[in-house]
Amino acid sequence: MTDPRATAVVLGGSLAGLLTARALASSVERVVVVERDALPAGPQPRKGLPQARHVHQLWSGGARALEELVPGVTGRLLAAGVRRLPVTTDMVALSPQGWFRRWDESAFVLPSSRDLLDWVVREQVLADGRIELVERADACALVGTQAAVTGVRIRAEDGSERTLPAALVVDATGRASRAPRWLTGLGLAAPLRREVNSGVAYASRLFRAPDQARDGFPIVNVQADPRSGRPGRGGVLMPIEDGRWMVTLHGSRGGEPTTDADDFLRYAREELSHPVIAELLANAEPLSGVSYTRTTTNRRHFYERMPVWPDGFVVVGDAVCALNPVYGHGMSVAAQSALALREVLRRHGLRSAGLARLLQREVGRRVQGAWDLSTGVDVFYPGATDAGPTLRERVTAAYVRRLMHTATGNGRIARRVTDVTSLERGATVLLAPSVLLAAAVGPLRPALGGPPLTAEELKAAGL
Repeated sequence: MTDPRATAVVLGGSLAGLLTARALASSVERVVVVERDALPAGPQPRKGLPQARHVHQLWSGGARALEELVPGVTGRLLAAGVRRLPVTTDMVALSPQGWFRRWDESAFVLPSSRDLLDWVVREQVLADGRIELVERADACALVGTQAAVTGVRIRAEDGSERTLPAALVVDATGRASRAPRWLTGLGLAAPLRREVNSGVAYASRLFRAPDQARDGFPIVNVQADPRSGRPGRGGVLMPIEDGRWMVTLHGSRGGEPTTDADDFLRYAREELSHPVIAELLANAEPLSGVSYTRTTTNRRHFYERMPVWPDGFVVVGDAVCALNPVYGHGMSVAAQSALALREVLRRHGLRSAGLARLLQREVGRRVQGAWDLSTGVDVFYPGATDAGPTLRERVTAAYVRRLMHTATGNGRIARRVTDVTSLERGATVLLAPSVLLAAAVGPLRPALGGPPLTAEELKAAGL
C-alpha cells in the first residue's frame, strides 16, 4: 500500500483533472483520479461534457503549458489532423469596431474537436504508471476538519462507499462542483462568489468543408456587440480535423438561435452583423443536427480570499472559474493552472505548511486574466448582473474599445491585444506608454469594407 502521505486524489477525469493529475505526479508517489462516469476509449463524446459539441480552441498560452505538462501532445494532435493556425494571420474576424486585418503571427491556436483533444491527453496522462483511474465513482464528502482535509469519501456505482486517504485532494469536478457545500460542512465559511450571466445560448452544427477548403482555411469569427441596444448575436466557423467545420451561432436574451436545423443558415445570414458564415456554408455539407446549450454563465468562487483554508484541499478548473466558452479560454486556463501547481509543489514540497493555501492562491492568479477578459464583455449584456457594470468595468471597457478600434488598422497594437487574448502575456502590456499613445492616435490604416478572405479562399469555398 502506498503511504497516504504520498498520495493525491483528483476528483474529476476532465481535461482539468487529468492535467492536474499529471502535474501532481512529479511530486507524489501515487495519484488517484476519481471519475463519476466511464471515460471513452477513443475520440468519442464524454458524458457530462455538453460543451464538447460546440466550438473549442486551445490558445497558444494554453498549448505551451499543455506541451510542457505532456510532452509530445502537440505533435500527436498535428498528426491527427489538427492544424496550427497563426493569429491573426489565419483569422478573419469582425468586431463591433470593424474587420481586423490579417497581421503577421503573434500567437496561434490549435482548433480541434474536444473529443480528439481529450482523448489524446487522456491516453498520454493515463499511461503514466503513477496515475490510477477509478471510474463510475462519485465523491460524497471530504474527510477531515476545518484545519486539514485528509481524504475523500467516494461512492461506487453499486452504492458501496469507501474512504481514500490522501495528502492532497483536488476538486476538478467542473461547474457542478460541491466544494462550497463540502467546506461549509466542515464548519468553514462559504466562499465569495460572483456570476455574470450574459444569457447567451449556443447552437452548433458540424459540416464537411468544400473539397478545396479542407486544408488551409482560416477561422471566421463574427463577434456579438453587447452594447448595441439589441440582443448580441455572433458566430464562429472553426476548421477542425478531417476536413470538417464546426460552426457555433450564439445569441443573447431575445436573440437566441433555435434548435431547428432548417433555421441555422437563416440565422447566420440574417441575424449576424455580416452574412459571411452563411455564405461559406452554402457549399458545405451538414454532418450533424443542431447541438444546443445555455450553459454559458461566467461563475467564479474566490476561494483564495477565504480567511481560513484547510490544508490538503485545492479546487481547480471550472469548479473555481467557469467561463463563457465563446472566448475559448477554459482549456488554456486549465493547462496553465496545472503547470503552476506543479511549479509550486516542486518549489515548496508536498509536506510544506500551508501548501494548499499557496496552491489555491496560485490558481486564483492564473484564472484572473481570463475572468477579466470574459466578464469585461459579458457584463454589458442587459441583465448579466443585478447591479450592472461597475465603474472600473466601464472605464476599462471604454479603453478596450478604443484599443480594438486601433487594432483594426495598427498591426503592432493588434499583436499586443492578441498576446493578451491568447494568454501569452498579462493585460498590463496594454498599459505600456507606447500602447496608450497608439490608442490615443487610433488606427493607422483605413477600415476594411468586408471580410479579408483571399481570392484563393473564396474560390476554395465555392464563392
